[in-house]
Amino acid sequence: MYICIVNKKESIISSALQLLTEKGVHNTPMSAIAKASGTGMGTIYNYFPNKDALINDIYTKIKNEEKEVFLNFESGNPIKTQFENYFTSVIAFFVQNPSYFQFMEQLQASPIITAESKKVGKIAIAQVVELLEKGKQDRIIKDIEVEELLMFIGGAILSYLRYYFNQSQNTSPKHQMKMVWDAIKE
Repeated sequence: MYICIVNKKESIISSALQLLTEKGVHNTPMSAIAKASGTGMGTIYNYFPNKDALINDIYTKIKNEEKEVFLNFESGNPIKTQFENYFTSVIAFFVQNPSYFQFMEQLQASPIITAESKKVGKIAIAQVVELLEKGKQDRIIKDIEVEELLMFIGGAILSYLRYYFNQSQNTSPKHQMKMVWDAIKE
């Protein structure tokens, strides 16, 4: 019985993710999600009180999976090597999960994402924050507020991924990574 419940919820989340990325948040009613997931409206509302709650659940699911990118983060490596590993790993994560990228691109700065969900997002990048702080402390990375560094790095990743998904041939983030490193290093 439990497996069926988990599968139903996952089916709702999967269908919602697909529809939200294809049609957009405002053009995706809960009824369309119910139909796509093969459930009734009542079933969806058993799991999620409203569409905003469903969107936040998807957001935190993606952020928790993104956190897995950093499991092999080796803090003993030089700061530059750690940064390069982070940059290429997070790009690879979104290249392997294009619907995650489309979802996050739409909703990253949305007021729909709650403060509680944003905390999960911050936890997902805690090791990157530590890396930047250590780099600043060791005078390897410019003495700029971490939030600003994250905004700059995140913007570069976002821009690269947009470029990547709009190209007919695969490209490497190597040059982007070098330009970002050159911009943030002391």
